[in-house]
Amino acid sequence: MMVNTSLCLGLLGLASPGALGAPLGAYNVDANSVSVSGLSSGGFMSAHLGIAYSDTFKTGFGVFAGGPYDCARNQLYGYLSCMSNLFPLISVPTANMKAWSGTKIDSVSNFKSRRVYMQVGSADTTVGPNVMSQLRTQLSGFVDSSKVAYVTTQGAAHVFPTDFDGPGNNACGSSSSPYIANCAYDGAGAVLKQMYGPLAARNAGAPTGSVVSFDQTGKYGAGGMDGTGYLYVPAACRDGSTVCKLHVALHGCSQSKGHIGTKFVENSGYNKWADTNNIIILYPQATVDLTLHLVWSLNWLPNPNGCWDWIGWYGANADQKGGAQMVAIVNQVNQILSG
Repeated sequence: MMVNTSLCLGLLGLASPGALGAPLGAYNVDANSVSVSGLSSGGFMSAHLGIAYSDTFKTGFGVFAGGPYDCARNQLYGYLSCMSNLFPLISVPTANMKAWSGTKIDSVSNFKSRRVYMQVGSADTTVGPNVMSQLRTQLSGFVDSSKVAYVTTQGAAHVFPTDFDGPGNNACGSSSSPYIANCAYDGAGAVLKQMYGPLAARNAGAPTGSVVSFDQTGKYGAGGMDGTGYLYVPAACRDGSTVCKLHVALHGCSQSKGHIGTKFVENSGYNKWADTNNIIILYPQATVDLTLHLVWSLNWLPNPNGCWDWIGWYGANADQKGGAQMVAIVNQVNQILSG
C-alpha cells in the first residue's frame, strides 16, 4: 500500500467529530456572489468545485498550494505525481474538462466570466510551485487572463499566508501545525479582493460578527466530513436586511477542527475582511477516516489527516457533479442562499 506522510496525506494526528451544531440557517445572500478558496487538499477541492460547479460558484475560485483539476486520476504515480513540486501531466485532465463540459461538470464556457486566484510559497515542497504552474497552464485555455492572479510568496512553506501573528501559528518557512503563518502576505485579503474587487479596510480589532456552528450531517455531510461545520456571519448579515456575499473557505489536511480546533476559522484572516464587507464565510469541515478506500491510483488508502477528497476516496466521481463531498458543500451553499 502506497502511503504519503506529507501534510496532504500524512499519518500524524487523529480527531473525532465532536458535538453537532444547530441547523444550518438561511441568509440574504446574492447568488451571483458565491466564491470558494482553499489550501492544499482544500485548494484542490476549490478547483474541483469552481470547475465542476461553476454554475454555483459564479464569482470564481482561489487555490492556495493546490494543483490541476482532475490531477490525481490520470498520472503514472497517481496523486503522488501531483505533489512534491513535480510536474503532473495535464493533457488528459484538460481533455476531460472539455469532454465533460455540460454533462459531468458545468459548462466550461462559464470560465470566461469567472475570477481565479492562485498562490504558492517559493519554499513549498509539499505541493510546490511546479504543481501550481501546471494548474495555471491548464486554466489558461479557459479563463480570461485579465481575471487571473498568480502569486508566489517568497520564503513561504506549505502554509496559509497571513500578514499578522495569530495565536499558536507556525513560522512562515515551516510546514508544521497549524499550517497558518505570518508571511507578510495577506492571503485572505488577496483572494477576496480578486473575487470581489476593491474592499473596505478589514476590521483590525475584535470581531463584530459571530462564528456559528452548524449540523454538517444528512445532505450537508458526506464520507470524510465532520459532523459540525462553521459559518462566520458579520453583524450586518444577521437579520436579513443587508444583501451579503458568500465565500467558502476550505482548510487543508491536518487543519480541521479535530486537529487544530477553530484556528483556521479564527487565524486565517477571512473574518477580518468579512466583517467590514458583508461577506459570510462558510467553513465546511473534513475529518479523520481510518477506513481503507480504493482511490484513483488503485491503492487502498485511509484518510487519516482529514483531507478533502481530491484523490477519489469517496467515489470515482469525486471531482465531477455528484461527487459526495462536493454535493454536501453545494447543499450547504444552497441552504444559505435560500434566505
